[in-house]
Amino acid sequence: MREIFAGLPWWVKWVAVPVVVLSVFGGLIANVIGFVVSLLFNVLLFVALVAGLIFVVRKFTGSPSSREDW
Repeated sequence: MREIFAGLPWWVKWVAVPVVVLSVFGGLIANVIGFVVSLLFNVLLFVALVAGLIFVVRKFTGSPSSREDW
């Protein structure tokens, strides 16, 4: 791979090749990033809902003496 880029100017390696890669695979990269962000958001939402459910269940159930501890 180094032999291919050895005789090329710097702007081809650092400007032209990334532009071509982004133009060809840009949609795929955007879809992967969107999927990862969506997955992280859904995981955080799930954790927040489960934590809220556990908090509510513990708040309103249990012995009356444990309610005074809150």
